[in-house]
Amino acid sequence: MDAPTQPIRFYTEDELDALEREDPDRAYRIARAQAMAQRLRTRAPVSLEPPDAVAVQEAVDDVRHILQRDGGDIELVGIEGSIVRVRMKGACAGCPNSVIDLRNVVEKVVLGVAGVSAVVNVF
Repeated sequence: MDAPTQPIRFYTEDELDALEREDPDRAYRIARAQAMAQRLRTRAPVSLEPPDAVAVQEAVDDVRHILQRDGGDIELVGIEGSIVRVRMKGACAGCPNSVIDLRNVVEKVVLGVAGVSAVVNVF
């Protein structure tokens, strides 16, 4: 596949709505790519220093309160380099939506800690 010849830009909601009427698959792909790009822009820059364990624990505790509203829970298993290992528990254990929660809730908060490059659920 050839590289795009035009600069990458973000489409507005109105532009995506108009495109969706013409080509729903293309509109979906663009919206998804924009959402992923936005997530990457909001992450804290990865530093060469390991993440602060206290800050990571506080971030996991913040996520815990969110997950507990739906009967779920999370624990910090450990920090290996810049990778944070967590265990989804309670209603989250074995739930098909736990993968979505890990990406949309846990990563958004924990990746905000400087030095964290990834969050991994361990069983």
